Amino acid sequence: MPGSPQSRTGRPPVQRTVGRPPVPGSRHENPVLRLYLRLRRAWDRPLTAYYLIFGGSALITVLGLVMVYSASQITALQLSLPGSYFFRKQALAALIGAGLLVAAMRMPVKLHRALAYPILAGAVFLMILVQVPGIGVAVNGNQNWISLGGSFQIQPSEFGKLALVLWGADLLARKQDRKLLTQWKHMLVPLVPAAFMLLGLIMIGGDMGTAIILTAILFGLLWLAGAPTRLFAGVLSIAALLGFILIKTSPNRMARLGCLGATDPGPGDACWQAVHGIYALASGGLFGSGLGASVEKWGQLPEAHTDFIFAVTGEELGLAGTLSVLALFAALGYAGIRVAGRTEDPFVRYAAGGVTTWITAQAVINIGAVLGLLPIAGVPLPLFSYGGSALLPTMFAIGLLIAFARDEPGARAALALRQPRFGRKRGTRGPGTKRGPRSWNTMRRRASAARSSGER
Repeated sequence: MPGSPQSRTGRPPVQRTVGRPPVPGSRHENPVLRLYLRLRRAWDRPLTAYYLIFGGSALITVLGLVMVYSASQITALQLSLPGSYFFRKQALAALIGAGLLVAAMRMPVKLHRALAYPILAGAVFLMILVQVPGIGVAVNGNQNWISLGGSFQIQPSEFGKLALVLWGADLLARKQDRKLLTQWKHMLVPLVPAAFMLLGLIMIGGDMGTAIILTAILFGLLWLAGAPTRLFAGVLSIAALLGFILIKTSPNRMARLGCLGATDPGPGDACWQAVHGIYALASGGLFGSGLGASVEKWGQLPEAHTDFIFAVTGEELGLAGTLSVLALFAALGYAGIRVAGRTEDPFVRYAAGGVTTWITAQAVINIGAVLGLLPIAGVPLPLFSYGGSALLPTMFAIGLLIAFARDEPGARAALALRQPRFGRKRGTRGPGTKRGPRSWNTMRRRASAARSSGER
């Protein structure tokens, strides 16, 4: 028919849409915006929190083992011990902690809730045993340790943090299910009295740093429970008053408070540790002096492998190393907040928020003390500093976060959809199935070849 072009087959030709020319300055031509959108899509994936918690905690632990080995060699040799003494003990604790992490990761939420009361009772019993003569051991003036024989000791107050998180989360979740959290007495009792009991047992031994972390966990649980501002102001005022009294009545704590921002050791070298921590960070530069090349750990910096391991990290790995550690803790904190904010289970929300508050507050207090911004509280850097008593409950808590991240609806669906890369597994064919994985892979290769040759 004239005017209507025909193809060789007699069919009308396919009309193709002419694409619009790209508009200059559009978002599709902006590589920065395209990269931002791609990163945002990856950030919003269901398994992002799972990968951040698992990968971030693993990297912090491995880097901590490396730095413990580097920072503790001189201390071990000064004590007439092998150079790898502290590293071997920390590696053993990390191995046991990995087992606890896997166990906590595989436990169902009901079992976590069932363990809340036994862990709380065990922690209280051990903290009472600390004060029994002949059982409790004093370290650096604090009576907070129990000797297990030989060189092994345990600090029960570290397990008190885990106990408060689990028991407090279970208590608040049960009260929320019964619509009782709208009343002040149910929000405060028995959570606050139990927390004050733990604080009292800790403060009898003189461990101010652990008491601060426990107070932060209590505030985090109350915040997640929806405590009003007036209630927070009242509890915070009482805590501040008690803290002022405890600091004022202790010359050691007053001396630590006077070393804030110090640049000179002062009379009697009262600020020796704080000042040499700053020296270590300042001499690291951008990329540090190299692993094992720290000068401050040669007897100048006390507690180089425990409370001030971040200073040795800054001296040997420089600003790049310290910022990497900060970024890992920031990613871990963000992932914990994301898990707590996306769940519909009240226990998961309180437990995830409590663990995140615990790890974040402890990291901030430790790093702030090394930087001279906060008083030296004597708390280790979570997952990083030397100390098996601190590492074991922290790794169990990380296992809790991983379990909660895997239990999100989107993460559960993403994990369920994972299939082997090349067809189905062998041996999974039913009795009526004619095609196995080999034929399926062959069909996929043929389809790919057909598409590459121009077929549609």
